[in-house]
Amino acid sequence: MPVHPTVLLLTLALSTATLQAASPKPPSPKKLDALESQTIEVMKAKAAALNIQGVAVVSYAAGAAIDSWTSKMAVVGHLTDAKASANGNNLLGIAYAKSAEMASTLQDSGTAKRPPMTGEFGWQGGTILRVDSGYIIVAFSGGKSEDDLQVSKAGLEIMKNGI
Repeated sequence: MPVHPTVLLLTLALSTATLQAASPKPPSPKKLDALESQTIEVMKAKAAALNIQGVAVVSYAAGAAIDSWTSKMAVVGHLTDAKASANGNNLLGIAYAKSAEMASTLQDSGTAKRPPMTGEFGWQGGTILRVDSGYIIVAFSGGKSEDDLQVSKAGLEIMKNGI
């Protein structure tokens, strides 16, 4: 029995609407920027409460796979730590290495079930969360790993409640 063209169009429209409803929209760029800024401020406050300084990074990747992201970074006291070793530490580089590891493993930094790849160090202090519209990646570098992780988790709470 032939299907009336109106029925076909209605079926197609309903199918498209169902697919659009099933894939949540990421936040607008303006909302995301404000949320990332708020997250950085919370991370700064948590770092101050723990009496640590370093670098905070918050990233958001829309979609089911991490193939691009938007991020915001802030120096919380200092960008490098020349006193920690003879050559010092680039805390921004470490925070982004933690973020890169999480993007690859989809696990908190330092918890992967594989050896670190070149460019990764396996250091703890970053956290990742899958949300309906993508992934939130938050990292801090500057304190002990457990303190860095506390700062990152404080930031994650703000992001997940705002996305």
